[in-house]
Amino acid sequence: MDKFEQVEALTFDLFGTVLDLGGSLTPFIDEMLKKKGADTTAEAFWQQWRYRQRLEQFQDTIMMLGHGGYLETVRRAFVYVLALNKIEMSADGVRKFLECWQELSPFPEVRAGLEKLATEYRLVALSNGDPEFLHHLAKNRVRWDFDKVISVTTMGAFKPHPAVYRRAALMLGLEVGACMMVSANSFDVVGARACGLRGAFVNRYGLPYEDTPYRPDVTVSDFTELAEAIV
Repeated sequence: MDKFEQVEALTFDLFGTVLDLGGSLTPFIDEMLKKKGADTTAEAFWQQWRYRQRLEQFQDTIMMLGHGGYLETVRRAFVYVLALNKIEMSADGVRKFLECWQELSPFPEVRAGLEKLATEYRLVALSNGDPEFLHHLAKNRVRWDFDKVISVTTMGAFKPHPAVYRRAALMLGLEVGACMMVSANSFDVVGARACGLRGAFVNRYGLPYEDTPYRPDVTVSDFTELAEAIV
């Protein structure tokens, strides 16, 4: 039996897997830093922002004070990194700057990869993003009609909370083993595998995988390789 014969649906992370966050946002960051006369690079600022946002997401889930939402963690992390770099910006300035997140673009090979994958699987977006934001990104930026777009808002917790993966499978009418999580974030693959999903690690950034028994079923560098591996 083919290794992935039981897989019926691919659940895709969007941020950093389908959408090129760094490539999309660093030009805006660079412009902002130059206007502020800041002594740091756009790339360094982006890395600090991305890491802090993940911490904000984990804290949001662990503290259980009510799901804050993806764009709120983006905002809180941005404010933190501004302070870290001693950059002053008003609340209104922060709000206006963060409009750049509406302009995220997919990695160049994504659509061709999705077209090939769609011949064998249901394609589902399973993302930490807020519902309206996700629908905007899928329709206007990725320009792909996913079979379903699922926001973690439904579960009230960010990935890798187990409820996200289990509820997504339930919403698709599938057993967890019939779903494969596709993500460039290794913690996302670990979380899915721990819940019984299959996992595809799209290692776009050449990063090591966690020291865990919950290994990916397939590791690739982009969607071209993914389609070649599982179609």
